[in-house]
Amino acid sequence: MTDLAGAVLRLLKRRGQTLATAESLTGGLIGELLTGVPGASAVYVGGAITYATRLKASLAGVDEQTLERFGPVAAPTAEQMASGIAQRCTADWGLSATGVAGPDPQEGHCVGQVFVGVARPADGFVQVVELRLTGGRDEIRRGAADAALELLQQTLGMEHAGPGVED
Repeated sequence: MTDLAGAVLRLLKRRGQTLATAESLTGGLIGELLTGVPGASAVYVGGAITYATRLKASLAGVDEQTLERFGPVAAPTAEQMASGIAQRCTADWGLSATGVAGPDPQEGHCVGQVFVGVARPADGFVQVVELRLTGGRDEIRRGAADAALELLQQTLGMEHAGPGVED
């Protein structure tokens, strides 16, 4: 969905805002979709692939207590990944994805259970959406990446800067 990534980047550029990503199951796919759009560097500062649980803490800023209590596949983890990566990359917005792509369940979570999060640390805004995706590993990963971008697009669209901002 390069069109979706392009729409998100245009919205951010119009606002003069930046974005960072923290990805687990998507393995950099969100970043790939964003950087596939010419001019992405104007707003996308980068991010971290936090595939291993310990990297969710060290790179994305998830509290160790959150990981111990809820685990790597959980709403609080996605929330802190989004907030933490934005703060660590000094970006206006953070976007996160964590979940189980398969082929096997993980620590009591079924294949296709995904949490995507968006955060704006400057005012404490955060939103997390739980998904139940179906399909094979590739479809789940792509569905999670698209859902994360859609969540950010909806968030930006709901609070857009006023007339003249279009997708």
